[in-house]
Amino acid sequence: MADRVGVIDYGGGNLQNVLNVLKFLGHEGSLVSQEGDLDSVDRLLFPGVGSFGDCVEDLDRKQLRAPLEQWLKEDRPYFGICLGYQVLFEKSAESPGAKGLGFLDGEVVRFDDSHSLKIPHMGWNEVNPVDPEYYIWKEAPSPLHLYFVHSFYPQPSDPALISSTAEYGNSFASSIAQGNIFAGQFHPERSQDAGLKLISNFLNA
Repeated sequence: MADRVGVIDYGGGNLQNVLNVLKFLGHEGSLVSQEGDLDSVDRLLFPGVGSFGDCVEDLDRKQLRAPLEQWLKEDRPYFGICLGYQVLFEKSAESPGAKGLGFLDGEVVRFDDSHSLKIPHMGWNEVNPVDPEYYIWKEAPSPLHLYFVHSFYPQPSDPALISSTAEYGNSFASSIAQGNIFAGQFHPERSQDAGLKLISNFLNA
């Protein structure tokens, strides 16, 4: 039987895009809106559009924080997209005082606009895998271009977590990997065939 795939419903947009991608890839995703919903899924996708503070506030309101922390602690399959990447860390400059899941040490910072960069960073950018043999990157295009929309990005305290980098003014950690936990700042659901390949690799691992 195929793995059951849950999509975290954090109250933001783009959930339907992710569900549509799962269906296109032959998987029926289900929304995870309350603690009990996690009992019926084997893999988790956490998409994200919106602000860090609103996102974690919604997780707390739906009492999803503790079960999510337990899921991560047990190293169960997780793919975080954009905010689903950022909330793995302790805090974000976007929402001072808001508490992330704290699964990974580090913080989410804003792009330095002293480089005369357009913020948010929006559009296609090249993603450079640290280990191209890591299962998420298997058979992905090279060079790999994925779609981004963000003004903030995580800075992991442990560089060994970094699974890929990208350049925008400076090099930043465009994704991390630890065990069965993977998360990236890019939007694979908006990255055409390249993004579909990454999600497919996650679903079929």
